[in-house]
Amino acid sequence: MPERLKNSVLIAVGGNSLIRAGQKGTIPEQFANAHLACRQVADIVKRGFRVVLTHGNGPQVGSQLLRSELGASQAYTLPLDVCDAMTQGEIGYILQNALQSVLKERGVNRDVAAIVTQVLVDAHDPAFSHPTKPIGPFYTEETAQQKRLELGWSIIEDASRGYRRVVPSPLPLEIVELDVIKSCVAADMVVIACGGGGIPVVRDNGAVRGVEAVIDKDRASALLASHLGVERIIISTEVEQVFINFKKPQQQPIRSMDAARARRYLSEGHFLEGSMKPKIEAALYFLEAGGDEVIITNPEHLLAALDGKSGTHILRRVSP
Repeated sequence: MPERLKNSVLIAVGGNSLIRAGQKGTIPEQFANAHLACRQVADIVKRGFRVVLTHGNGPQVGSQLLRSELGASQAYTLPLDVCDAMTQGEIGYILQNALQSVLKERGVNRDVAAIVTQVLVDAHDPAFSHPTKPIGPFYTEETAQQKRLELGWSIIEDASRGYRRVVPSPLPLEIVELDVIKSCVAADMVVIACGGGGIPVVRDNGAVRGVEAVIDKDRASALLASHLGVERIIISTEVEQVFINFKKPQQQPIRSMDAARARRYLSEGHFLEGSMKPKIEAALYFLEAGGDEVIITNPEHLLAALDGKSGTHILRRVSP
């Protein structure tokens, strides 16, 4: 693994940070939310930190797939890997534009580069035989059955909302554009990369080709951070802190824990699949690869969490 980059942090921004609960997800709404998140990021940059941004794309890629379906009679349809690429461009532009504006307000002269990023996965990953990641809209039973027969989709039922497509979620193995990202970081740029976990690709006769899958963005962020030598990760999510016994009478916030304690809570089932569990798994991967610290908090508390005044701090070393 590379040497640690002094004063470096990777900030993983959730896709829902740009589309808040109750919003339609219009572009003006996403720009407004991006400016709120980027104020915190800009303050971190102003302190002299080297910053790498990653982001989710769940709501946005669902919208891209829906547009592709609805427009199928008028325009060419889009495979999932191309939808991933399109959302990387969309969200990368929104974050890049917002951060450039806020940095200028702060009087900080730093370039911001958004990089369309491919991430290598194993073509024989067991996830391809067992799709589990829900994407796109909900369908009636009749429509879902039609999609299954005509398009070969894997479909699951959500008892309260209908039927939904599921796709594989293989483990990320390699960042294809890693050297490009390293060069930008070395040039003191703020880099936006690995959007939505990256565009999933597999090796094929010496080249790479896209596949229909979704990579967990926190695991891809941990992979990128470890190969860049970043000191710490901040995972931005909907809650200020991590809880055990979440939404139960004995709910308890966690201010700090070491990797061993996080692993114990994980084995005890405190962190739910599709929610906090993948974030904790990504944190443990990063710490085991030599990272110093992972912080989990919401967008409003990024700076306070970096100062140790908020968030949940997961440390490689034994905490008190």
